[in-house]
Order: sequence, then C-alpha cells, then structure tokens
Amino acid sequence: MSQDLVKRLKNIRHKADWIGLREVKETIRHSAARNGKIENNAISIDHGLMVEVLVNGHFAYCSTANMTDEALQQACNRATALAQHTAPWKTFPANLEHRPAAKGIYQTDTHFPLHKATASEVMGMLIDATLKMKVSDKIVNCLSHGMLVESETTFVSSAGAEIHQTISSVASYLRATAQDGTETQNRSISPVNQGGLELLNKETLENEAERIGKEAVELLSAEPCPTGVYDLLLAPDQLYLQIHESIGHPLELDRILGDERNYAGWSFVQLSDFGQLQYGSPLLNVVFDPMVVGEYASYAFDDTGIPATRQYLIKDGLLLRGIGGIDSQKRASIPGVSSMRASSWNRPPIDRMGNINLEPGTSSFAEMVSGVERGIYMMTNTSWSIDDYRNKFQFGCEYAKLIENGKLTKTIKNPNYRGMTTPFWTNLKKVGDRSTFEVWGSPNCGKGEPNQAIRVGHGTPACLFENVEIFGGVK
Repeated sequence: MSQDLVKRLKNIRHKADWIGLREVKETIRHSAARNGKIENNAISIDHGLMVEVLVNGHFAYCSTANMTDEALQQACNRATALAQHTAPWKTFPANLEHRPAAKGIYQTDTHFPLHKATASEVMGMLIDATLKMKVSDKIVNCLSHGMLVESETTFVSSAGAEIHQTISSVASYLRATAQDGTETQNRSISPVNQGGLELLNKETLENEAERIGKEAVELLSAEPCPTGVYDLLLAPDQLYLQIHESIGHPLELDRILGDERNYAGWSFVQLSDFGQLQYGSPLLNVVFDPMVVGEYASYAFDDTGIPATRQYLIKDGLLLRGIGGIDSQKRASIPGVSSMRASSWNRPPIDRMGNINLEPGTSSFAEMVSGVERGIYMMTNTSWSIDDYRNKFQFGCEYAKLIENGKLTKTIKNPNYRGMTTPFWTNLKKVGDRSTFEVWGSPNCGKGEPNQAIRVGHGTPACLFENVEIFGGVK
C-alpha cells in the first residue's frame, strides 16, 4: 500500500471540486480437495487505485494498477475529462455533502492471522474433511474448499477524509454426494465469517463433514416431499438466502430507481412505500448492521467514506429504510444506510447489501415445532428462482423433516416451496429466539454493469411460516 496517500493526493494537479482516492490491495487464497486429493491451491494478489472526482455536480471515475505518481495524475486527468463531458446529462446534481470528511480505522479481530497459515496446514484440513465424508460406499464424491481473503483499503479525499480498513475473512464449503443406482443426493455446508485461521477448525470441519456424509446417504432412501399447503419451519442456513433475495435485493434504492433493471432487475417496492408498506407480520424486524463482530460484511465505513451505523430497514413489519448509500438517498429523498460498496479497486461503489439481519424473537426451536400440527422443516438451499421484480419466488432445499402433531418425524427429500414476497413474510408466525440465531452469508452476490461480485452477511434465527405452498420434485 502507498506509504502516504494523503501526501500523494496533495501532489495531484486537478480542476475538480472534490477528489477522492481509494487504494485496495487484496490477497485471496483458494484451496480445494476432492476425495482425499489436492484439487486446487492458488494465491492471487490484486492491487490498484480508484480516482473519483466531482466536477460540475457530477461524479466520474478512473482506476489504475500502475501506482506511480505519473499514472495517478493521468487517472485524475481522465476522470476529470469524463466528468466534464458527461455532466450535462447527469441524473441528479451532486455536491460536497455527498462525500463528507470522515476519519477512522477498522480491523477484523483475528486470533490467528491468515498470512501465517501454511499451504500444507490449510490443505491438510481440507483433505481430512473429504475423508471424513466417506461414511459409506454410497458416497461417490467428497469436495472441500476454502477461500481465505485479506483485504486492505485506504480512502482519502480533498475534503479531509482519512480511512483505513483491514478485513480478514474465511469462506469454506463442504459437499458430500451420495448415489444409489439412478438416485443422487447432496448435502453441503458453506459457512462464511470474518476472522482468522481459527475459523478453519479441524475438529469442527471433520464433525460437519461426517454429518453431511451421513445425511446424504440418509436422503437416498427418504420419502419424497409431499405436495400441499403446510406450515414451514426454515433453518437459518436456508432462511438467510430468503432474506437476501426477497428483502435485501428489493430494498436496494438504485434498483428501485431503475438503475439495475437492464441487468439484475427492478423491484416491486416503490419509493412511496417507505414508511407505508406493511412488508410482513409484526414479528418481522430486519436491520442493516455492518458492525457485527465476525459477520461477513462488517465494516466501519462504506466505500464513499460514510460511517457505518446500525439501522432498521423493517420494524414490526413496517418498511422504513432502503438499502442505498448517500447518492441514492439524496436522489430519492428516502432514508438509507452506509451501503455504497465496490468489489475492487477498479469498480465504482454502488448500492449493495452489507449485513442484513433478521432479529431474534422469543420462540425456542422446541416451541416452534410443538405448535405445528402439519408442517415441514427445511434446511440448506439447493436451488432458487425469483422474478426480476423480486416478487414471485421458489426455493428448493437439500434436506427436510416432516412435522407431525408437534414432533419432527421422518426425513424427506427434494423439498421445495414457493410464494410471493409480502404475503410470505406476512405469514411469519413465530420467530426463533437467540438460541436459534446463526450467521451466514454469500461470497459472490452479483450486481452492476460491469459486474461486481461482493461479500454479504446475513444473520437470522429459525422462523415458522404458515400456509406455504410446498411441493416435491427432482432437483
């Protein structure tokens, strides 16, 4: 990283009303094992700098991987020329209020820094995990993967912003495939968190590997999922994706404003819905919380330098805020959050999810199960589909249990459910307590043109929904 980015900024000759520099260096280690053997072991290092300028009420950008002063000056000149040329067609006038001067530091708390991990240490754990999945001759494929990321970002501006953030994260993935004749079933687990090598715990990996191996074999002889209207109890490792797709994406302000409709779709939510729309039952409370220790998308400032604060998006079922950064907030006159994020140094920040969490309720897992006469408990997503207005959806899960007369009974396979966003969340009947709460997330949420794949976090308890359309079927 540049030793003194503030000094370099002062040395740039420019005619902009405001200028910001965002330098990013990211090291990613990909490690994978399959059936007891090494499949992949690679390290990538990406380092560059984005120049952002404000000219005539319009922002423009230019990035460079050449870290010399000459290249930095050229990037500034190009960004300025782009801003001058395109300013007459700006959608909304910007000013210095869009980029306040914030200062601060954020660093992931790690017990064992990732850069101290040896390749053999990481690969050894992944290989051993694949061996633990082989609980039967019916297990035909065992895969384990680890992605270790160390990211360092410095942001400075002519307004006086000075921000430095260092983030360390681990994403792992285990999948066991079982086969018996023409029948094939998968069980998987994919935790993602901020932290160090302590997140790749050998004992935990092996225990989870053995569990999913046994459950994959169990599914081979399980009965098919029934079809009908049932109560639905969703585990956190499935519900997090439901939150992501039917709450997170629909609330993105740039999507609501129409910026994403050409690529990732629009939203059924209208600007007039904020403060008015009953998005779900009074039990539904969803927060934007970028400061949860260990959650995948925690940070102290977004990539425009706005301090990150916890905010309710939905309170007692009522829609309050959008997932939109300072630019969209000013443009839409809608309250938002500190959520303008970029996937790399060569991408401008856009409205993105951070940590979007559903707050715990008061029901224990046993209480939720005991109150169901006819229902299904589903875990772990295997497929999903949602329309480009983020309204109609269907999800398929890997593993499920019938709930009969208040008890979990037999395992069923190939479970699916479908619905529409606000009716589904309105049918939220019970919200699990803190003991059912788990943190999940995604390492590759895609959006934007050119595309940006970004890391997001979702914490949620188990939740019970009533009157949900359930159906079985092959994967």
